[in-house]
Amino acid sequence: MSRRLRNFRPGRRAAEWDTGHTDDEEMTRMTLTHIEQRSAPTEHIAVRCVDSDVHPVPRRGVLIDYIPEPWRSKYFLSHPIGEQIYYDAPDYAHAYAMRTDTFPPDGEFAGSDPDLAFRQLVMEAGADICILEPLAPGGRLPEASHASAIATNRWLDEHWLDSRNNWHQRWRGSITVAIEDPTGAAREIEKWAGHPFMSQILIKAEPRPSWGDPQYDPIWAAATKHDITVSCHLGRGKFETLPIPPVGFPSYNHDFMVTYSLLAANQVMSLIFDGVFDRYPTLRIVFVEHAFNWILPLMWRMDAIYAARKSSVDISRKPSEYVKDHIKFTTQPLDYPEDKTELLRAFEWMECEKILLFSSDYPHWTFDDPRWLVKHLPEHARDAVMWRNGVETYKLPTTVPVLEGQTRVF
Repeated sequence: MSRRLRNFRPGRRAAEWDTGHTDDEEMTRMTLTHIEQRSAPTEHIAVRCVDSDVHPVPRRGVLIDYIPEPWRSKYFLSHPIGEQIYYDAPDYAHAYAMRTDTFPPDGEFAGSDPDLAFRQLVMEAGADICILEPLAPGGRLPEASHASAIATNRWLDEHWLDSRNNWHQRWRGSITVAIEDPTGAAREIEKWAGHPFMSQILIKAEPRPSWGDPQYDPIWAAATKHDITVSCHLGRGKFETLPIPPVGFPSYNHDFMVTYSLLAANQVMSLIFDGVFDRYPTLRIVFVEHAFNWILPLMWRMDAIYAARKSSVDISRKPSEYVKDHIKFTTQPLDYPEDKTELLRAFEWMECEKILLFSSDYPHWTFDDPRWLVKHLPEHARDAVMWRNGVETYKLPTTVPVLEGQTRVF
């Protein structure tokens, strides 16, 4: 990596490697010396799969210690409430929308064990580099959300990106920021921008106003200053930030699931028509888990409006060109019709090799295995979607240390 490590403390704690898993004894023995010593092999291999959406989760009671005062005591410890469920995934009451095999044997939550995630996602599924996207607990107040972001970044650095848990150099982190507090977000970006394993900035789409508003310029300025991609993972919001359609609250949760894409579409329009990419011509944006099939008709519609009202629109080129040059979308969820050839045609029309990044959504129940996903891509786009776009978008290395026994996606 070209960015240098600047005064970052080594990690304090790490889970032990689980050698009790017997699904594949040879895989468990793959590089036993390197695993025990937690040291990366010197030999490297070409990257062929970049996973743009992996969710690490703090163990119970760990994150609260990282939240700075006074917000730890006055907000997060003084608001004991039950879970607000806006999501009715199959078997939610039992597995909380997670793959049941991703819960570690010690009873902690799915995605909380770096070693289990390494075995399942890297060794077995074949991901070469994984972008970690912790979903920081939000707050009603911008200051509380900022405190939560500070805690999440410190936790991720010490529990996933440290030399014990990232000895294999396959994890890349996200600088979580509270977009509701643009000035605080810019400070947090400056604090972590030199970290060799922080590869993107992570924001949410729900807070108002839309991203074209100049109040967010400190975030875009910090991102472009350090040449770091800004990613937005879908969120459900709280209170007035719930993603409400123009006609009001939907009747069912599955209405909400579709609404997330509408929210992303509005942010795309705001970024383009409000001139964000003209103000920050090197800015890169990634929409994570917002689906992507909708971008094709949206580009057609924006281009038509631009052609009809060019003299009244303060942008320098067609909206579709901004999308293809500045915006990426992750593949999960992959929505496809019964006739798979229709999906291939849609891929061709939207020039998927320019705008898509592979993502698995590990450890969620909607996990897309890269070995399955690659088969649904047009052959000419496989390299771009599965790894090349990820390398370019996140400024990643093109090789990683060899791990004997690791699955290769293709």
